[in-house]
Amino acid sequence: MIDLSSALHLAASEATLAVGALVLLMVGAFAGDKSTRLVSLLSVLLLIAGAVIAMTGPWGQAFNGAYVADPLAIYGKSVIYLSAAVAIILGDGWMRRTRIAKTEYPILIVLAAVGMGMMASSGDLISMYVGIELHSLALYVLAAFHRDDAKASEAGLKYFVLGALSSGLLLYGASLIYGFAGSMRFDEIAAFAADNPGPGLIFGLVFLICGLAFKVSAAPFHMWTPDVYEGAPTPVVALFATAPKMAAMVLIARALEGGFGEAHAQWSQVLVAISLISFAVGAFGGLAQKDIQRLLAYSSIANIGYALLGLAAGTSAGLQAMLIFMTLYVIDQLGFFAILLSLSRSGRPIRRIQDLAGLKKDRPLTAVALTVLSLSVLGMPPLSGFWAKYYVFGAAANAGLWIVAAIGLVASVVAAFYYLRIIKLMWFDAPADEVPTDKAPVEAKWIGWASAAFAFPLVIVGLTWLEPLTRAAAVGFGNG
Repeated sequence: MIDLSSALHLAASEATLAVGALVLLMVGAFAGDKSTRLVSLLSVLLLIAGAVIAMTGPWGQAFNGAYVADPLAIYGKSVIYLSAAVAIILGDGWMRRTRIAKTEYPILIVLAAVGMGMMASSGDLISMYVGIELHSLALYVLAAFHRDDAKASEAGLKYFVLGALSSGLLLYGASLIYGFAGSMRFDEIAAFAADNPGPGLIFGLVFLICGLAFKVSAAPFHMWTPDVYEGAPTPVVALFATAPKMAAMVLIARALEGGFGEAHAQWSQVLVAISLISFAVGAFGGLAQKDIQRLLAYSSIANIGYALLGLAAGTSAGLQAMLIFMTLYVIDQLGFFAILLSLSRSGRPIRRIQDLAGLKKDRPLTAVALTVLSLSVLGMPPLSGFWAKYYVFGAAANAGLWIVAAIGLVASVVAAFYYLRIIKLMWFDAPADEVPTDKAPVEAKWIGWASAAFAFPLVIVGLTWLEPLTRAAAVGFGNG
């Protein structure tokens, strides 16, 4: 039995964030909203510290196998914490400009990050559920953070209700698995499933996958995504589109490959079906959208289909492909939302796709950055989105999933229409009025430009360290 001090040393990143969040909560409670800027800054530093602690910490298992610190968890937590920090930076300025700044915003993100870290390091069904609920409770509040806005309140309520439904599916699946396997730990479940692959266990697994699919907004469990993306505050949506999805994808990999590796033939079919439905919903659903954030919601549904396709391969190369895809996807999404936060006219945020018409006229650099990011998400070579899909399609093809990969390629072509529409509006259409865009906030402008620069050309350099890091994370999975 590992002693408590060693266990806490392994879980130092989550412990640091949890204690830090409680301290910041006290600061906010006593100092009031005038300390919002300070709390936001300290929250960003806290998340960066959490990422550093995770990267430099030891490997191993703690709390009787409930917590696992292995290369996969460390990589996932690094991306999660850093993207959450960027979401705080983007949100701080936006909240102050809309006069809804509260100290609770950055603290809720830190608490959500604790739950996401738990998800990435889950070693059994209990820690998995605790991590999911801890991050979900914070996200429910964040979705409805702009409480005076009817759409934000609706988004928070819808996310809460449907989240409760997904939690029910998850718990039902977990209870079935425990009932048949007699254990909560993924490694013990894997040992049982290898010798006793019964329909009851597989039935529980399917329910578990359905509950987890909700968290990544994969179709047909995507029904909350367009409305929440449209109604929630834009910086909150930037968080929704990045860190929680990375956490959930790492958790899915850990639950399926760690707990049901021998049943790959069964769960791979479920993931393939979810991927195909996500391709169709994301590609065709986005064509009719007029709101930029709803468009990005359908884009995220399609892209999660690609990430799940990498996992469906059931190989180390497939796991690596998923990690590469999600990392590059997170960077692209942060850039997209940063640029969206930098665009407004007469103090009114630009939300309609049509409002992007003629953007090249008064914001040429922003138009270039948005063009690069649009082409990247589309998968145009040699931008980062191309390399993300290259690794996923390669892993799927090597695993015999040629047809699914081909359908994913067709879905990319369909999705190209709504990305090319954005580019056409910015560069070739005349603006609807002559009102110039407002001066862009510094933080949003620079984060957007930096993400676009990474999409191309810095991605060529970035892949030289991203590829070996993701390979080490994939190969080191389970070596905690």
